This record gives sequence, structure tokens and C-alpha cells, in this order.
Amino acid sequence: MINIMDVMSIFFYIVLIILIIVLIVLGIKAIGTLNKIDKVVDDITVKSSKLNGVFNFIDGATDVVASFSDTVVSAISGGIEKVFSRKKEDKDE
Repeated sequence: MINIMDVMSIFFYIVLIILIIVLIVLGIKAIGTLNKIDKVVDDITVKSSKLNGVFNFIDGATDVVASFSDTVVSAISGGIEKVFSRKKEDKDE
């Protein structure tokens, strides 16, 4: 007569073999996907390194515009300050 423990152990081994096969297939697919992702990351790195010059140019242009605007604002605020300080001096006398 067949023992229930023998049947359960055979069923367990069959399920375990199927699980191992599925995990091997998933591992192979994951390695393939990681290789594709690695190629995409390398491509993005090369393209971004080509754009570094453009970004440096934009950064330099931004710095020039900022310093120019700072100079203009300082000159305008200095002129306004002189006008108001003269009026204050005239009132004190």
C-alpha cells in the first residue's frame, strides 16, 4: 500500500524541481535585462559627457548675466541713495 508521506515527498520534490527550473530561467532573463540596462547607461553617459561643454557654456553665460545685473542694480540703488541723502542733508541745514 502507498504511504501518504511517500506521495507528499514525491509531490514536494516535483514542485521543488519546477521551482528551481523557474528560478534558473528568471535568473537568465534577469542577466539579459541587466546587460541591456548596462548598455543604455553607457550610452547615456557618453551622450551626457558630450553635453558637458554646452552646460559649461550656459553656466558661464549665466554668471556673466548675473554679475552684469548685480552691477546695474548696485549703480541704480547707489544713485537713488545719493538723491535721498542729499535731500536729507538739505533738510538738516
